[in-house]
Amino acid sequence: MTQLSSAKSAPLLRGIQFTESKLAGCFWVQFPVAHDHRGHFVKTIQRSVFEARGLEGDFRECFYSTSLANVLRGMHFQTPPSDHAKLVYCTAGAIFDVALDIRVGSPTYGKHEVYELSSNASNAVYLPRGIAHGFYVREAPAVMVYHVSSEHDPLHDKGIRWDSFGAAWPTDNPVVSTRDMGFPGLQEFESPFVYRTTEDQQADKS
Repeated sequence: MTQLSSAKSAPLLRGIQFTESKLAGCFWVQFPVAHDHRGHFVKTIQRSVFEARGLEGDFRECFYSTSLANVLRGMHFQTPPSDHAKLVYCTAGAIFDVALDIRVGSPTYGKHEVYELSSNASNAVYLPRGIAHGFYVREAPAVMVYHVSSEHDPLHDKGIRWDSFGAAWPTDNPVVSTRDMGFPGLQEFESPFVYRTTEDQQADKS
């Protein structure tokens, strides 16, 4: 029989909070969380909120990975016409998350930024098209969730080698897949991505 509790119900969720990072169009995202005696409840997606900020909110595919200690995955992206925006967050463990700008014409082309994501923090990163993404496991096992605005396309699933652009990874000897080790370095990569401002993108829709 279900037991009813007299404890107070969870408080109402706040809105999803966005803070733009040093890479144009990339955002720290803080999810609203409601806590009570049962645990917690987290809102991760609200399409209208994303679109009100000029961000893509129509995510077409969602998947997750589970990674063990010392694992590094990256730097991944899909090229046009299958490129996509991405929302990533950690539902177990903690990660050292890295975004790399590979948009030709961007004021931060070739620059990267680090984000610390964890299940306890209930935070995420929003990455627009033309940003390579990867992460290193700080606390294992780490479960990483990805929402993307286009479906997976093996022919356009590409990457840049993790150690080719100056990121200060927590280790020099991570566990990396053969595929990821075979990616070209940033200097050898010819980017098909062109930087577009939010105003450019909104003009395309008008």
